[in-house]
Amino acid sequence: MNQFSLADTMTDKGNFTVPRLSESNMGFGVLGVFLGLLLEVSTHGPHAVPRTSWRHEDLDLVEFSEPGISNYSTLLLSEKKDALYVGAREAIFELSKKNVRVRNNKVQWTVAETSMTMCTLKGKSKERDCLNYIRVVQPVDDERLYVCGTHAFQPQCKHLNLADFSLDGQAEDGRGKCSFDPSHSFTSVMVDGELYSGTAYNFLGSEPIISRYSPSQTLLRTEYSTSWLNEPSFVFADVIREGPNRVDGEDDKIYFFFTEVSVEYEFFGKLLIPRVARVCKGDLGGQRTLQKKWTSFLKAKLVCSMPELNFVFNVVHDVFVLQGAEWRDTVIYGIFTSQWGNVGLSAVCAYNMTAVEEVFSRGKYMQKATVEQSHTKWVRYNGITPSPRPGACINNLMRQQNISSSLHLPDKTLQFVKDHPLLEDPVLPVGGGPRLITKDVNYTQIVVERVRALDRNIYDVIFTGTDKGLLHKSVVVGGEVHIVEEIQLLKNSESVKNLLLSSETRSLYAGSDSGVVQSPTAFCGRYPSCVDCILARDPYCAWDPPNAACVNIFDVPSQRHRRLLQNLNGDADRCPSASARALKDPHSVTVKPGSSAELPCLPPSNLAQVVWRSNGSILTEASRFHLLGETGLLIYSVAPEDQGHYECWAVEWAPAAGKNFSRLLAAYILTLDAPPPTGHVTPATAAAAAPRETSGPNTAENIGKRNRAPLTSALAPPSFTSAVQLTPPPQTDSILTPPPSSTIKLHPQRELSPSSPDPQDPATEYLQQSSGTALLFLFLLFFLLFLGALTYNCYMGYLPAPCLRGRDALLGNKKSPGQPEYRACEAGLMEASAAADKIRMTERPTQNGGGAPQNGGRALRDTGYETEPEGGSNGQIPGHGSFGDDLSFQEKPFDVDCELQPIQFADADDPLC
Repeated sequence: MNQFSLADTMTDKGNFTVPRLSESNMGFGVLGVFLGLLLEVSTHGPHAVPRTSWRHEDLDLVEFSEPGISNYSTLLLSEKKDALYVGAREAIFELSKKNVRVRNNKVQWTVAETSMTMCTLKGKSKERDCLNYIRVVQPVDDERLYVCGTHAFQPQCKHLNLADFSLDGQAEDGRGKCSFDPSHSFTSVMVDGELYSGTAYNFLGSEPIISRYSPSQTLLRTEYSTSWLNEPSFVFADVIREGPNRVDGEDDKIYFFFTEVSVEYEFFGKLLIPRVARVCKGDLGGQRTLQKKWTSFLKAKLVCSMPELNFVFNVVHDVFVLQGAEWRDTVIYGIFTSQWGNVGLSAVCAYNMTAVEEVFSRGKYMQKATVEQSHTKWVRYNGITPSPRPGACINNLMRQQNISSSLHLPDKTLQFVKDHPLLEDPVLPVGGGPRLITKDVNYTQIVVERVRALDRNIYDVIFTGTDKGLLHKSVVVGGEVHIVEEIQLLKNSESVKNLLLSSETRSLYAGSDSGVVQSPTAFCGRYPSCVDCILARDPYCAWDPPNAACVNIFDVPSQRHRRLLQNLNGDADRCPSASARALKDPHSVTVKPGSSAELPCLPPSNLAQVVWRSNGSILTEASRFHLLGETGLLIYSVAPEDQGHYECWAVEWAPAAGKNFSRLLAAYILTLDAPPPTGHVTPATAAAAAPRETSGPNTAENIGKRNRAPLTSALAPPSFTSAVQLTPPPQTDSILTPPPSSTIKLHPQRELSPSSPDPQDPATEYLQQSSGTALLFLFLLFFLLFLGALTYNCYMGYLPAPCLRGRDALLGNKKSPGQPEYRACEAGLMEASAAADKIRMTERPTQNGGGAPQNGGRALRDTGYETEPEGGSNGQIPGHGSFGDDLSFQEKPFDVDCELQPIQFADADDPLC
């Protein structure tokens, strides 16, 4: 399968597909396909969930930090010295490996005022950039460390004497050994007194370099060319020893891991590609070609993808080399994400060292080719490969040809390496895909340890730090990865900058901006029962039946391992039956009628499903007046029928074992505290006096039987039970299937709904009276508010004519006696209205067929409005001819100038004025 295939509109280049974006519409098509793929992956992509989550305050973690010092990102663990060396901002610490809270030594390395001034003149921040961030802490020998810092964008290096913990001698130039910018990516490793680094060689960070610094030799580095390094982001470097049993006699090799901008693929933007590069330890450069340059530098693609969705994780963030007894047993673990961060997925891929060696030893090369005389593409090289093989380390076959070092290599081979540093064949992961995929988690650091469990098998335990200060612990079982637990390492939500593992102390050391945290590799003692200990599937943990505790197998003598119980498939059938104390002695909860009752019950893991049983029946989300929460059961408005026996059960599916395991977490007896008044009958008395059915599933006798042994037939033993063999997806036992009815009532003789209160209960009567009074008060309040709003709007004239007539009847004929200018306008309106009335009376015999006026000769009321039920136009100004041809509207029928007299009342807005 082509791992980088994005759509059918792409050109095949060897084993990989290349997008053809020569046309704009093709580019948008590929973009649309890719965005659709991102949506598919983010919505339906696989992801894993940690079984258990531990909070920071619940764990016994050891922390170290000092006021005024930050950026504890460089860590070095010394097993011989029993020390942890920490490089921070302008300080280097020596901490105890057993307890990092113990500080043995400290040395400060500050920046001189002149260097800081020059840094600020170059546009950098004095408080943030122009300080000395320690980026390199590497061992030279048993007595010295080699340390380098950014030193105000002028990197410098010194030797640290461990005897008195002081910096010796003059500072050395740190270019090529340490980054200028503290935020730039960087990696380094010390191999036999020689420092190998991947960083930027200039102030701007535009010249990437992989170099080797040796006290006895000159600086050896990569060629400054995009074919060699194209905007790389370095993450890790380590050495792979060939060992004495290597038949071909090849040299040790140093591997660099980084992400760079692709040169072999055309895309609508900068497409990132994860790489692995290799150089030989004995490389001395070329004699004439590639002088002081690597003659063994080659790089290849690292593929981490989901083949089922054809989706690629193309950004590598960290790598851990899990060394084996021989180089063939070495496994490389890397954490990857997509460069499109909105996908929200992180992946862990593993690579066998044999697969990496196969690509570098026999892989095909790529070369530049000019296409249509416009631009350059990278295609497979199909020509004859020079001999010796370009990029190969010196071996016994070369020595037989009198080639004992890279200085003796022919120029043809060296020129080929210079022009063809890129290999076409990719390095594929173990199993063809990621071992672990998580959603909404960004991994930043990774370490791996091999643990021999009680079954004598060796398991890889993966520890991954996140950008939120969390630590995930996972174990690889049968090709699948199970996330054992999630640990909140850091108090604040900040990124884990460095992560180290000590097999001797069984501790993890995490570095961040705020400090250093030490954590044990296992928290076995926090599992309270045998089922929890087995279901955790932690290779470090096992159940000790004589002591009834979950213990770390490395803390128990080997002769006592036989009595320990451990099963990494999660099969807890061998666990002894626990006592049914929770069933015999449930917690008693007494509440008042109408109040709420909370029954706490915390699930033992994130994979467990909590099931509540009430008087033998299972409660569901549809149960009335019951709220099933993450921390327990909430019963609000408790009624008499809610009384009874409540049990909280945890049901957890073990995929490897193919079984469900159920165990009782908590049990409660809920009763009402309602002292009856004199002369009243209590619910219990009424239930005893009422006729009782002798058969049926809900009788009091049968309920009592279920209360005494609610799960005897279905969930035995009481602490947990293993159901019959099931197949995924996980499902609960058949006994835990919700019945049609939500609950079983305690008193079936009295059909009381949860919403119907007991009329004999004084508390209920008080609630009814108080509720009725409150409702009546609210009704009167809203009614008064409505009347007030209606009256105000009517008085202001914001309502129609009927309301205004009512207001006029209440106020009388007088309108604002204090405004003489308004009375003059009103008199004019009355005269105009009288003239219009006369005209209507003279015209109606011809228009209406009769001489009697429709208004019955009523006088015009002083309302400011004219009402014309039949001949009017709804208050609008009539057109010509409405009042006769002899009436002209060119002149006003009254001598009042209403335009000069502002009308301030709504009812004075007559059309004629």
